[in-house]
Amino acid sequence: MAEHGGDANSTGNVRRSRLYDYADVAVPDRRPETTGDPDHRRREFAVLLGEFRRTAVLVPVDEDEAPLTADFGGVRWIYAFSDEGALARFAVARGEGARDWAYQRWLGARLLDAAVPAVGMPCGVALDCADGEDGMVFPPVRGIVPDAVAVDVEGVTGDER
Repeated sequence: MAEHGGDANSTGNVRRSRLYDYADVAVPDRRPETTGDPDHRRREFAVLLGEFRRTAVLVPVDEDEAPLTADFGGVRWIYAFSDEGALARFAVARGEGARDWAYQRWLGARLLDAAVPAVGMPCGVALDCADGEDGMVFPPVRGIVPDAVAVDVEGVTGDER
C-alpha cells in the first residue's frame, strides 16, 4: 500500500495516515448484560482494573511527549488505548485520521500511580474513549488512583468526603 492510502498504482493525491489501516469501522460487539447486584459489579470492575494495571496501553503524546488529555467535568482525562485500532478509531472520530499520531506504551499502573498524581489537578484515565460502551474510564477515586490525589478522600487522613 502506498503512503497516500491507495494501492501502489494509485495516482490519488489524498494522503492518509497509517492509522486508517488499523481502523475497524464495524460497530464493536456489545458486552453481555451483567447482573444488577452492586457487589458483582464491584468485583467485575476490580478484575478490569487489575487487568488494566498489568497491561501496556498506547498513550498518544504531543510534540513535547506529554500525554494527550482533555478536560471534562472538572477532571483532566489522560487518553489511553488498548491497541492501534482503538487509537485509529479515536483519530478518525476526531477528524484527524490523516495525520500521524505519536504514542508511547505505558503500563496502566504507571498511568494511575505516577502520571495521574503528576498532573496536579483531579485526573483520571479514559481508555478506548471512541469505542462507546466498550470504552472504560478510571476516575480519580480511592482504590483506582493513590489516595493523595483521589477526589473522594479528605487530605492524608483517609476520611471520605
